Amino acid sequence: MKTVYSSLFLGLSLFACPAIASHCPTDVAKIDAALEAGTSLTDEQLAEVRALRDEGQSQHEAGNHAESVDALHKALDMLGMPHDS
Repeated sequence: MKTVYSSLFLGLSLFACPAIASHCPTDVAKIDAALEAGTSLTDEQLAEVRALRDEGQSQHEAGNHAESVDALHKALDMLGMPHDS
């Protein structure tokens, strides 16, 4: 039974990784569009959003998609934008 659960978990995680991976560029594009459109954030907040965006993109390129999504979602939260959980 333990083997069945392990196999099921592995199988599901293989499907989740590509979904998370393709999610990152979409979030980067949302952040870029919001920054280009302008926000009411302070310079300090904007610097943090840009740092989180850059971290998210770097993590994505390194294959660390869960970390990428975390950073990008923090940036989207700061911008007051919705994101997929």
